[in-house]
Amino acid sequence: MGDGTATADLEVALEKHRTELTGYCYRMLGSSFEAEDAVQDTLVRAWRSHDKFEGRSSLRSWLYRIATNVCLDMLTAGNKRARPMDLTEATPLARAALAPRPDHTWLEPMPDARVLPTGDDPAEAAVAKESIRLAFMAALQQLPPKQRAVLILREVLAWRASEVAELLETSVASVNSALQRARATLAERAESGAEGAVCDPLDEEQQKLLERYVKAFEGYDMTALTALLHEDAVMTMPPFDLWLRGPADITGFMTTLGASCAGSRLRPVQANGLPGFAHYKPDEEKGGFTPWAVQVLEISDGRITGFHFFLDTQRWFPLFGLPLHLEAEPDEVQQGE
Repeated sequence: MGDGTATADLEVALEKHRTELTGYCYRMLGSSFEAEDAVQDTLVRAWRSHDKFEGRSSLRSWLYRIATNVCLDMLTAGNKRARPMDLTEATPLARAALAPRPDHTWLEPMPDARVLPTGDDPAEAAVAKESIRLAFMAALQQLPPKQRAVLILREVLAWRASEVAELLETSVASVNSALQRARATLAERAESGAEGAVCDPLDEEQQKLLERYVKAFEGYDMTALTALLHEDAVMTMPPFDLWLRGPADITGFMTTLGASCAGSRLRPVQANGLPGFAHYKPDEEKGGFTPWAVQVLEISDGRITGFHFFLDTQRWFPLFGLPLHLEAEPDEVQQGE
């Protein structure tokens, strides 16, 4: 019976670390599903080899060591996940065509609740949130895997250089060198592209902006939408590599190739430390509304600077715990008759 209790205790002890480990693996891999697989693999390996864990480090440090090795193994294929604007130039509306690329090309969205531990102090929570934003995640993907691990452990998780050196079985000097190179790469990227500044929690102005966005989008009011978009706003739609820049091309796309989204409904979600929406469009066959995209919005200076439509609804909606159908409200049914 003692063994059973020890087993249950170990399960509880390992499970406590799932959310923060998922956040770590997600930053390393850029994929929601690969991150969850990596954490599962980490916990299974820890479970199997727990009798070899000698307690020289904390259980948490040991789990991070296993998780790092799992992620580095997964990254040996050299796959860097990206956003459409990391791969191609913006497409003028006149040449817009929807060409998909394989799933493993793209940086994937992640629900906040799966990667942000609750109960952190506010400063730690803010850093954790900023470090899963799409622009930062895309920048991380440009780093070689070891530099990526060093930067996340040092800058996001605030580990000491000596702790990181021990985890990676290397010297403090090489950790510091890797961190300098990683910071330089991120600084170059930060200069080349403006990233939206989102308050946490959203301030009153940002809340109002989102309310106006929902009204404009659900009403498919392109004049109102244009007023909310930054002049350099970008719109992406993975798995398609097309991306558009500027209100004219974005609203032009929405009224031509995207015209079937008129009459959509939006429901709020929290994704990548940013405001987002589950986007349902009218279901012509069954009535009500069918999933179309998880939208993630970037905001700066009172305007929307980026909105990103992740279209693989069969994967994203269950991940976010979202229903795969919305019924029409009674007044919508009457209007449609």
